[in-house]
Amino acid sequence: MENKNTKKPSDYIYGRNALTEALSTCANRINKILISKNTANDVKINEIINLAKANGVVFQFVPKERFANFANIAHQGVVAFVSPMEYTDFYDFLETKKDGYSKIVILDGVEDPHNVGAIIRTAACAGFDAVIIPSRRNAQVNATVEKTSAGAINHIPVIQANSLSSVIDKLKDNDYWIIAADAHGKDNYFDIDYTDMNFALIMGGEETGVSKNNMKKSDFVVKIPMLRNFNSLNVSNAACAIIYESVRQSVSKNKT
Repeated sequence: MENKNTKKPSDYIYGRNALTEALSTCANRINKILISKNTANDVKINEIINLAKANGVVFQFVPKERFANFANIAHQGVVAFVSPMEYTDFYDFLETKKDGYSKIVILDGVEDPHNVGAIIRTAACAGFDAVIIPSRRNAQVNATVEKTSAGAINHIPVIQANSLSSVIDKLKDNDYWIIAADAHGKDNYFDIDYTDMNFALIMGGEETGVSKNNMKKSDFVVKIPMLRNFNSLNVSNAACAIIYESVRQSVSKNKT
């Protein structure tokens, strides 16, 4: 069902924060760093240089013309060529699941890499245990995802699933409750008690939402109430609201 040691080429990482984080957490992935000569005296660039030296990573100052191929991205004068990111194996994740209740995000057809990166960042910041993405009809981990996640992708397992349906079935077998987010959901997202269960939150694609099959497998379907005449929030904003409602409940419960 899931590929062992599945890899997806990212080719490069760009942006000062993303590269600083990569040098701090997974420097072995970085093959070479190009740094624009125009940024040589920048504080953040100096931090990158020091980290590169400490980790034995090759870096080179180059004229701005070398960045012509990256003109359509906000590279901030620094680009690193990297080895492919290694996805976490789903079964390995289940076998090594930590004690206590587990929280996962499943992306079902989220095609904008900016949304994928933002959701990964939110999930990591909120202490979630993994993000699962399908191998087809969903944005995969690439340079844009890494940049948008601001390095958070190095702090949370990302699992690539060949079949979300099979993954959901296996999660249910392992005592996970499945929660789908949908504009027409039965329950408001803040009416669910997230504190006493393992759960996987399914966020659907920007245009199509959660697939019918995965919706049927869900134990809860939650909505975010709209107080004006709008259909729904952006998927990354919606995910943030629901994820941090679960955090709010956990923090409140621990205070009592």
